[in-house]
Amino acid sequence: MAGRGTVKPHGGFNANDDAGVLYKAMKGFGTDEDVILKLLTARSNAQRQQIKAAFKTLHGKDLVDNLKSELGGKFETLIVALMTSPIMYDVTCLRDAIKGAGTDEKVLTEILASRSANEVNEIKSVYKREYDDDLEKDVTSDTEGHFKRMLVVLLQASREQGIQEGLIQSDAQALFAAGEQKYGTDEGQFITILGNRSAAHLRRVFEEYRKLSGYEIEESIQRETLGGLRDVLLAVVKCARSVPAYFAESLYNALKGTGTDDQTLIRIMVSRSEVDLLDIRAEFRKMFATSLHKSIQGDASGDYCKTLLLLCGGDDA
Repeated sequence: MAGRGTVKPHGGFNANDDAGVLYKAMKGFGTDEDVILKLLTARSNAQRQQIKAAFKTLHGKDLVDNLKSELGGKFETLIVALMTSPIMYDVTCLRDAIKGAGTDEKVLTEILASRSANEVNEIKSVYKREYDDDLEKDVTSDTEGHFKRMLVVLLQASREQGIQEGLIQSDAQALFAAGEQKYGTDEGQFITILGNRSAAHLRRVFEEYRKLSGYEIEESIQRETLGGLRDVLLAVVKCARSVPAYFAESLYNALKGTGTDDQTLIRIMVSRSEVDLLDIRAEFRKMFATSLHKSIQGDASGDYCKTLLLLCGGDDA
């Protein structure tokens, strides 16, 4: 997936020069938002971290604090997200999802279902370092039932590697027996198999499952499970099939209908901008017969919209 992002490192990058440009854009009366958003979307996250350090050295001020005091609303939230390192951004999103009023199950589901084992392990150690708390403990004290069990499995970050030919048939059989074939559902089987097998292995299991049951695994999960567990199992299945397609659908849902789910929109656009946003855009076009660019244009406005469109990086009309 490397290099499938829309944001690339800027050639001829100079952190001191960029820090100077940003300082000037925020100095005196009024702020030049245009300069800020164009510069920051044209730098990679690693370069933004260097600009942050240069800004402090040259001007004795914290760049993010300065940006916060000059900007506002969704635009500010988006710019601050761009200034946060990727793992730290995931960690902050998870912390907010757990520590706010109520639990944001959507955030827990999205991040834990879509990140690689290495990323999950890094998230856990940065979380510990930042908050001196154990992420698994915090998640379990804030969730319950089968949903909690599935999150705990995902937090172990111990998915098997590769395809185990000998298990494809029996996994499909076990899933069928745990759901469609019996009265009631054995959620434990779904959690164990979907939480521990590799994506490549699961894709083969889903094929077998369809032959065996006549249903797509997603249909069975919709019918057999409820609430948070259903959402996290579906997210895991979708990510096993295609992570970009999973995010394309999440973006579509965030943009469709009245009102925009700006939190989800910002989170995905920022966290995937250097990973696979080109692939997400392609999937979006394929799945929804319109472009991500057009959908954002129709839903957002002002500097917030401009920044999102620069991150989007093009229109697949």
